[in-house]
Amino acid sequence: MSDTRPTPSSRHWRTILIAPTRRPPQSFHSLVPAVHRGSTVVFDRLSDAVDDWQQTDRYTYGLYGTPTTLELGLRLAELEGARHTFIVPGGQAALALVYLAYCRAGSHALVPASAYGPNLEIGRDLLAGLDIDVETYDPAAGAAIAERIRESTALVWCESPGSITMEVQDVPAIVAAAHARGVPVALDNTYAAGVLFDAFAHGVDVSVQALTKFVGGHSDLLLGTISVADDAAYARVGTAHRVMGMAVSPDDCALALRGLQTLGVRLDRLERSTMQVAEWLRARPEVAKVLHPAFPDCPGHEFWRRDFTGSSSVFSIVFIDDWSAARVARFVDGLRLFRLGFSWGGVTSLVMAYQGSSRLESGLRARLVRLNVGLEEPVDLVDDLRQAIDCASES
Repeated sequence: MSDTRPTPSSRHWRTILIAPTRRPPQSFHSLVPAVHRGSTVVFDRLSDAVDDWQQTDRYTYGLYGTPTTLELGLRLAELEGARHTFIVPGGQAALALVYLAYCRAGSHALVPASAYGPNLEIGRDLLAGLDIDVETYDPAAGAAIAERIRESTALVWCESPGSITMEVQDVPAIVAAAHARGVPVALDNTYAAGVLFDAFAHGVDVSVQALTKFVGGHSDLLLGTISVADDAAYARVGTAHRVMGMAVSPDDCALALRGLQTLGVRLDRLERSTMQVAEWLRARPEVAKVLHPAFPDCPGHEFWRRDFTGSSSVFSIVFIDDWSAARVARFVDGLRLFRLGFSWGGVTSLVMAYQGSSRLESGLRARLVRLNVGLEEPVDLVDDLRQAIDCASES
């Protein structure tokens, strides 16, 4: 029998630890994308060594993305019909990066008063110190937003529906008014998971979402995206993305890629379950109003019917006038399946009250509760809501 042992390497064992000579075959094809971790990209020759954030035909630096990162971006861009999708560390990072891509000292930006709290905080706590004026507007403004646009307006934000009070905006009318003055429009499209509302078909220039929510789907990652409509937005956002150094973990990207595979079935189930729970609450005498875009009395329902292909898992309820803040707190604390926590879009049902929020009208703060319906059976969720209402009503 011949000796099949390989020829011993002439390298020192410490060198072999860093630079092995044996490699596995490269023709491995799997249904699961590989997780490519790495910061340094090595080149075959000096002429190939370029610092190019676009990485159109080669990889140049891990900060700009590995094959795992870029695959997630390409898949999301295809889903959304975008020119390109940038992956960032979270939804809030996406909001901040869009501001910094479009606004300079002296710029003015418009954001709906119903927007995600941290969006408003970016304007108040960061951009104001950079001489950027972020002004809130009525989410129901529609075409009338033209009256709020100044010569210095550099960006108009939409968030539809609003993440607590659920107003659906007339995005096409806002886009038309902004574009008539040469102002780009950005949309927080997280509620729709980038698929229930077609941002780019409705004229939006930049669409962001928190993959933390529906795409991740299991409350175990933090990621965000910025999808752009055209080359101009690609260059504007891409330059800011590069200089801000917003790298993401390829392991988190792999989780998001896994989440994409079940996004369709999860959204379908979440919509059905949420409607069942919301309909039950709508019939309860303790509930004055259910703020759900699919219900005719939700502000902007007509725009939801016109522009959306479905609804998702988050909505709010407003208790009747004689429910005090203490009573609402007893209701929230009495829930067992609905866990008390921020965020939404995962498999677990969540609840949150906003009694100290300055975003809500004073008459709503004590009585509004937001619910996120997960993948539990709706009958069990209804039973949980019933017992919590009873618990809050006893004392």
